[in-house]
Amino acid sequence: MNIIFLKNLFLVMLGLLACLFQPTQVHAAIPLAQPFDVKGQALEIFREKPLQNSTVLQGIGFDDRHQHIYTVQLMEKGYRFPDEKTAVRGAERASNGDLVLTKLDIKGHKLGYMYLRGFGHGVSIGVEPSNEEVYIWTETDAVAGTGKNGWGTRIARFPFRDGKTINPSAPILEKFDFLPNIDHTTVDIDHAHQLLTMRYRQNGKFYFALYQLADVKQHRFQPIAKMAQPKLGTFQGFASYGNYLYLLEGNDYGTRDSQKPNGNTHITTMDWKTGGIVEKQWIGIANDLPFREPEGMGIYLPRDQDPDQALLCIGFASTITKNNPDKLASIYGFPLKQRNRH
Repeated sequence: MNIIFLKNLFLVMLGLLACLFQPTQVHAAIPLAQPFDVKGQALEIFREKPLQNSTVLQGIGFDDRHQHIYTVQLMEKGYRFPDEKTAVRGAERASNGDLVLTKLDIKGHKLGYMYLRGFGHGVSIGVEPSNEEVYIWTETDAVAGTGKNGWGTRIARFPFRDGKTINPSAPILEKFDFLPNIDHTTVDIDHAHQLLTMRYRQNGKFYFALYQLADVKQHRFQPIAKMAQPKLGTFQGFASYGNYLYLLEGNDYGTRDSQKPNGNTHITTMDWKTGGIVEKQWIGIANDLPFREPEGMGIYLPRDQDPDQALLCIGFASTITKNNPDKLASIYGFPLKQRNRH
C-alpha cells in the first residue's frame, strides 16, 4: 500500500510541476526586444497625404522588403459597385464592413488599391512579403454589431491585386479560424521576430494572443502568450514587437477629453512575458494638425530585417482644410530606446 501511495503521490507531483512550469516554457519562446522610446522625438514618415478614399485612416502595415506602406479605411459614401442598384451611403458601408486598401510608397504616394467588401472595420492589418507576392492579413466575414459597424469574425490572408474588388468568398482568400464565437478580430505581424498577434472579443471582453507566424500558416493555433486588454480610452490600434505590445488610444480634437493643442492620444506599452503594463505615455506629436485623430499602428524596418533600425509608427487622420471634411493621412515613427552601454 505504501508503494502504491508513494507512486500516486509522485505522479500527482509531476502533474503539478508540469502545470507550474508550462507558462515559463511558453514564455521562453517570446524573443526579447528593445522597447521603443515613446517619450522621445518621433520621425515624420509622411504628412497629410490622400488615400484612395476620403474617409478616416483606420490601420497601417509595412512591406519592409519593398519599402511600401498599406493603409485600410472604411469606404466613402457615394460609390456604386456593378451589382448595386444605387450609390451606397457611408453608414451602410460601415455596417457592411466595406473597406478600401491603399498601397503607398514610403513617402506617401499612391501606388494602387483594392476594395474589400464585407471584411470589417479595419483597425489593424498585417503585411507579409513572400517570394514574388505580398500578402495582406485582415479581418473578414464582417457582422454588424450593436453600434451598426461591421466587425470581422475571422482572419484572412490574400495576395495584393491592384484594382481588384474581393469579398469574403473570393478564391484568393485563405481563412483562419483561431477560436470559436469571437468577433472584432484584427491582426498584426512582427516581421523581425516572425510573430502574429490577434486581437479579438470573446464573451464581451477583449484579448490579445501571440502566435508563431509559421504555426498560424499551418493552421496551428496554439498561442505562446495571451493577455486581456487593459482599460483604455477609445482604442485606435496596436502593434507587437518582440516581448512588447503597444496599444494606441485617443480622439480627435473636441471629442471626449481631447482638446487643442494637447489632445488625449496615449500609447500603452505591455510586456507579453508578464502580462503587465510597462508604461502609459501621452503623445503630443503633430498637434498642429487642424483635425487630429490617432488611427493605426505598425512596425517599420527602414532596413529590411534589421531590428536595430525599427520604428514604432502611428497614424493620424486630418482634414484637407477647415471647410473640406475630406481626410488626409500622416504617419510618424518612434525609434528604439538607446541600449544601456554600462
